[in-house]
Amino acid sequence: MSVLVIDVGTSGVRAAVVRSDATVAAVQYRQVLPSTPFPGLVEFDAVQLSTTALDLARKVLEEAGPVDAVGIANQRASTVVWDRSTSVPVAPGLGWQDLRTVGECLTLQAQGVRVAPNASATKLAHLVAQVPRERWADLAFGTVDTWIVWALTEGRAHVTDATNAGVTGLWAADGSGWSDRLLDALDIPASVLPSVIDSTGVIDAATALPGAPPIAGIAGDQQASLVGQACVRRGQAKITFGTGAMLDACLGPDPAPFEYRGPQGSFPIVAWQSEGRPTWGVEAMMLAAGTNVEWLRDDLGVITTAEESATVAAQCEDTGDVWYVPAPLGLGAPYWDFGARGTLLGLTRGTGRPQLVRAVLEGVAHRGADLVEAAEADAAIALSTLRVDGGMSVNAEFVQALADATQRTVEVAPMPDATTLGAAFLAGLGVGTWRDFAAVGEAWRPSRVVEPKRTLDRDRWREAVARSRGWLPDLSALDF
Repeated sequence: MSVLVIDVGTSGVRAAVVRSDATVAAVQYRQVLPSTPFPGLVEFDAVQLSTTALDLARKVLEEAGPVDAVGIANQRASTVVWDRSTSVPVAPGLGWQDLRTVGECLTLQAQGVRVAPNASATKLAHLVAQVPRERWADLAFGTVDTWIVWALTEGRAHVTDATNAGVTGLWAADGSGWSDRLLDALDIPASVLPSVIDSTGVIDAATALPGAPPIAGIAGDQQASLVGQACVRRGQAKITFGTGAMLDACLGPDPAPFEYRGPQGSFPIVAWQSEGRPTWGVEAMMLAAGTNVEWLRDDLGVITTAEESATVAAQCEDTGDVWYVPAPLGLGAPYWDFGARGTLLGLTRGTGRPQLVRAVLEGVAHRGADLVEAAEADAAIALSTLRVDGGMSVNAEFVQALADATQRTVEVAPMPDATTLGAAFLAGLGVGTWRDFAAVGEAWRPSRVVEPKRTLDRDRWREAVARSRGWLPDLSALDF
């Protein structure tokens, strides 16, 4: 048995066929970048996304043959509004990074309504407001998963799963349904909203594809990565180190003890939903991870490729007391300081290229340890082992630094993009490829296991972070 996965990320679309032994038989990828018409605005062509997804899916099916199910993973909270009768978007889609509604979020906060600008809620309100009210009954809203399902089913299914609904900013904290209070506050008609379904289970036939295989799994990218790394029991956690980084931990049937954000800056999430019952999780994020390596490569010219950072860092045993706080966009959990900025401390005449590169890798590793501490404190769990994926997970020096900073065993995913495996597991569970989530847990085979070798100075790290904070006071005063 095999599963077709369509994985729509922020910068591109991937289609792959995953076999029942969790190996990948065929992969197609195409870059599809959002546009930035003005600083802070991030838009995308929804039709280009769906057309690309269908084209790549057909290509991998030609290569690998028929499949038993289709799974979807997607960038979360990016927002599309379209006309139901024509399937034509009313405007460009708004990416999750789009910040045009910051002012509205602050106004709502003053009224006691808390919603972040990176969630779908105010983006949806903005797009609906562009359409005359008499046409609102014709509109449909979706995050990217919803839009792809609409395309695959040729307009029959208007759905999203609980993992995506939970990060729109419009879903009730207890998972009971869409929030009438938020819909009223934002003047959003309930008629535009998709039905919320399980993350695993047959949804509808993908009639736009050869053989019309059933769509049987949907999850937002981070939850798909959590499942893809077989974190299916309470206290299991993964961190995805890409442009930014996200730690997600499985909590089981009981949600985190807070509705919006915990004292240490982590957020409650639905990890997945099956048979109408949510499995809960907690998520902590950093705003910049791989971005810092790109800075070394593209802006400073210290390295020529991202891969070279491991080779250069290996030329020294430590940083020589050089510290780098990776905050070019501010700091996420546990600090949530948008006015913090990247900080490099401790330079001497003896500081060289290896020390600088190692300081950057260790700075990202320390931020990873911050996320671990935040999630443990907020959710009252112990994370004894970490699983990692994302582009930085192939960097041996970085992964060792992460093990050293966290003092935990680090298991590296068998493929850098575990979202693909997660979507495959969810769809496969829906059609019987895997019997249950315990079987998914048994399928975990890390590519390597890394143990701590030394102890990094966390107190010294906190001193460095303190110096980076509040650099832009007006931004530091913002809180969502």
